[in-house]
Amino acid sequence: MKKKLFIYIFVFLLLFTYSIEQGAASVILPPLPKLSESKEVTVVVTMDKAFEQKKIDELLGKYPTLRLRTVYSVALNGFSLRGNVKDIEQFKKENDIQTVTEVSTYHTVLDESVPYIGGERVRAFLDKDNHRITGKGVKVGVIDTGIDYTHPDLQRAYKGGKDLVDGDGDPMETKKHGELDTLHGTHVAGIIAANGKLKGVAPEAEIYAYRALGPGGAGDTEQVLTAIESAMKDKMDVLNLSLGNNVNGPDLPISLALNKAVESGIVAVTSNGNSGPEVWTVGSPGTAEKAISVGASTPPLKVPFMIYGLGAKKHHTRLHSFQGSRRWNLAFSEDVIDGGLGSEKDLKHAQDKIVLLERGILTFQQKASNAAKAGAKGVIIYNNTGGTFSGSLEKEMNIPVASINRRDGLSLKKVMEQEHSQTVRFLYKKEQDRLADFSSRGPVTVSWGIKPDVLAPGVEIESTIPNGYMSLDGTSMSAPHVAGACALILQKHPDWTPDQVKSALMSTSKPLRKSTGELYHTYEQGAGRIQIDEALKADTLLNPSSLSFGMYTKKGGIEEHHETVLIENTGTKIRNYSFKVPLKEKGLTWELPKSLTLKPKEKKRLKVGLQVNPSELEKGVFDGYLLIMEGTKRISLPYLYVKEEPDYPRVMGFDFGQGDRAGTYRYEMYLPRGADEFGIALYEEESLKFAGYLDWSKPAPSGLIKKDVLRKDLPPKGIYKAIIFARKNGREDRVEKTLHIE
Repeated sequence: MKKKLFIYIFVFLLLFTYSIEQGAASVILPPLPKLSESKEVTVVVTMDKAFEQKKIDELLGKYPTLRLRTVYSVALNGFSLRGNVKDIEQFKKENDIQTVTEVSTYHTVLDESVPYIGGERVRAFLDKDNHRITGKGVKVGVIDTGIDYTHPDLQRAYKGGKDLVDGDGDPMETKKHGELDTLHGTHVAGIIAANGKLKGVAPEAEIYAYRALGPGGAGDTEQVLTAIESAMKDKMDVLNLSLGNNVNGPDLPISLALNKAVESGIVAVTSNGNSGPEVWTVGSPGTAEKAISVGASTPPLKVPFMIYGLGAKKHHTRLHSFQGSRRWNLAFSEDVIDGGLGSEKDLKHAQDKIVLLERGILTFQQKASNAAKAGAKGVIIYNNTGGTFSGSLEKEMNIPVASINRRDGLSLKKVMEQEHSQTVRFLYKKEQDRLADFSSRGPVTVSWGIKPDVLAPGVEIESTIPNGYMSLDGTSMSAPHVAGACALILQKHPDWTPDQVKSALMSTSKPLRKSTGELYHTYEQGAGRIQIDEALKADTLLNPSSLSFGMYTKKGGIEEHHETVLIENTGTKIRNYSFKVPLKEKGLTWELPKSLTLKPKEKKRLKVGLQVNPSELEKGVFDGYLLIMEGTKRISLPYLYVKEEPDYPRVMGFDFGQGDRAGTYRYEMYLPRGADEFGIALYEEESLKFAGYLDWSKPAPSGLIKKDVLRKDLPPKGIYKAIIFARKNGREDRVEKTLHIE
């Protein structure tokens, strides 16, 4: 069989024309599909400069299918419109048009976490009017799924809002829509300003809700942009966006709008994304240069691990508890069975056992309910594509439910089959100040910026939801910890700019270390985990708060990079500063300022230089922390430098499997810096006959692409060869996978 397969692959290659480039053969794929010229799309248009309504009317008058939707005058110089592809392509060529971007979809992606980051200690601090620091009087806008403002812990905090989904003034969470009901915004608001049974980070801050994400927690670019515009007009002090997509680029409309919000004086806080642990996974708006992007760390936790296998083949697998289930509390040894996909017929022998289920076909709730009905002690669901995932249930369950990645799930199945062992053990490890596996990593493509900026607790965070409380995971939970911290800082320093607030948080954050003792990379954790009490005491501020020296661009010779840092003494005493020279690294030479003294309220601009000798330096990303010493106090300044374009594949991480609902499949792929063109071509395994495209795009955005595909849109049942290709700047990478379609 192996020989036969090898021959077919060889013949498959010979069937196509070759073009030789740098010694490699390139397969020419069948003609690409053309977009229908009559297909309608919605786009956001940005202009080079401010414009009048008359100008828009003149432009649109030339194109009969284009219809104006929303005009943005604060968050962006631009507007959104809808029309057919042909007219939009012509419209792009008009003068004064800066960008035309198709609308994307955005998703919503305490009790111990607040004291852990210094939230309780700050209550001893006083503002200039001798009031306790609680966030009093600071207006925080929450752009999310809405808020259940009737919750007893939020009634005092809630001051109003807008619904950009239904177009009214009632930003209540989605209710009475079954599994499309939402709770995300209420949970986020509770972390910021709950003031009842639970206490948020800033319990006396004022919460304004901007409902931009509707049923199911999804909304589009237009709605989020309109929410940002509304919040700017309402003069919010802080904005929290615990939402995002998987596009790693600094120039998407939402990211640009957040930069505008910061320029207007609003502190913008956004989640970094939940697509870790791979690098390059940060998504917009976490890529916004001027916003504070937040990754997830662990507060003090007892983390469950599953142990299986014998001797040298013993495996330790971390379990990620589902939201809405009991916390994983099983001890010692338990029997485990393979429960397939979790249907009732698959679970006939589940009584008093742990059931291992594959993700797909049935919803998580259906799987858990079937297992509970069959008498199972617990449920472990392994992914049907690569990577980890966090799951949630529609209603609370009395049995624990957890997730593991696909690799570990298949490994456990193999052990069960080969060793005839159906017993696993559980143990619990105390963990704190670790980077959460799911937390998205940087850097930002194109700009090579460091993201996230900081970390905050984002694992097992209990907060408010409609009609109660729930523990949730995600950088969505990390961001509101930081938004609340910003409210506290602004109460103490109401005249501070967003850059000053950001610097106070970053310069006092604690860089975290891996279990091996090594520091996490700057593009994984930014400046580190926030320490609110230290941030409130900060009187030395830096702008910018991190340094990106860009990418080496010369074809040869030594290159010098320089960045200017504004250092400011906001305190009442004279401060002396000195830079600590980093450990010598071959190929990099630093030019650091000499020691300096700043009087109270004095500021100076310093030049930091980096000289690069490319002949002594390998390709890759180089990062670390410059240390500024103020006496014995250490102020860290994260930096990053890229030696030529990193040697990453243009396409990576492709996976394909059954979707969460019947009649659907899902694929995932990662395009680190996007592609001029990408496609997924399918061929029948035996005949190698072209069976169509699973997907095709020209161009394609950067980041992780996830898409559900209806079964009716796929070829007949069978095994197919998939050629996944991505072209970027004249280079093409491709991956070959075998797909099973049932």
